[in-house]
Amino acid sequence: MKRVLSLLLSLLLISGLAACQSSRSPGNSPAPESTTTPESTTAPAPKAKVKIGVLKGPTGIGSAYLMEKNEKGGTLNDYKFVTATAPTDLTGRLVSGELDMAALPTNVAATLYNKTNGNVQILAVNTLGVLYILQNGRQIESVADLRGKTLFATGQGANPEYVLNYILRENGLEPGVDLTIEYKDSEELSTLMATGKIELCMLPVPAATTVLSKNADVSIALDLTEEWDKVSEGSVLTMGCMVLRKNSELSAEAISNFLKEYDESIKYVSENPGEAAELVAKFEITGSAEIARAAIPESNLVFISGEKIKEAIEGYYEVLFKADPASIGGKLPDDGFYYK
Repeated sequence: MKRVLSLLLSLLLISGLAACQSSRSPGNSPAPESTTTPESTTAPAPKAKVKIGVLKGPTGIGSAYLMEKNEKGGTLNDYKFVTATAPTDLTGRLVSGELDMAALPTNVAATLYNKTNGNVQILAVNTLGVLYILQNGRQIESVADLRGKTLFATGQGANPEYVLNYILRENGLEPGVDLTIEYKDSEELSTLMATGKIELCMLPVPAATTVLSKNADVSIALDLTEEWDKVSEGSVLTMGCMVLRKNSELSAEAISNFLKEYDESIKYVSENPGEAAELVAKFEITGSAEIARAAIPESNLVFISGEKIKEAIEGYYEVLFKADPASIGGKLPDDGFYYK
């Protein structure tokens, strides 16, 4: 019996030692706790896609820095820019939905608002007066001196024609009666003036700047912004703006981001004409960097948005309406025209 008990105790001891050894083996050790944090798999929100039409000339100059920044991928929105020569090249695209925004003459913006039952809103004023009367020689010193002359001009049916007619009438001259006005496109008119084939013309910058640089005999006879100020009873000559298609479905955040970046772009162009001129030429808003460099300081670039828009432009619309209601679509735009 003693031998049997001894044998049983020995077997139990061997079995216990084997179990302890097994529990210490690497294969059965508990896995260490992980100290690493899983990487986030949340993708950044996609940028809003915004399609913008830009006119060549002063209303498009302020967009150049934004266009460059967008090309490099550094903007808050993803912009697609379309550049055009005439407002009519953009208005159809805007109304049809091909564009979300467009830089247009201010009278065209008001006309579109009236014709589309309020589907176009003004986001910002971007350009003040940019019209000049140029002369070969030194014959014109005042508006009154235009009596009996032939004045070649550009911008028929748009801001330039309405501004010119208003200034002439306020100075006692009836267009087509007291002087002859012949309208031509800007390119043809610039060539005629630069080559000395005509004596008087009205052009906006940068076309006026181009002519002055090509012909030393040409000088500025009248700055129509100054002439406007003399007769307009305090209204501001506001000639260019950026508009929004109201049914574009852009979010308030996307529009706010645009306004922030557009303001930044206009300021950069205004404060850095040398560097900005290269961008203006790159995006074919003017014919060359040299022309852009001379034109930028004369382009009266501004950024007016929000509640200040109505204050800045309402007086101008009232003047145009009194002169010719058709110039702004038949009636003054109501409060719905101004984006808030």
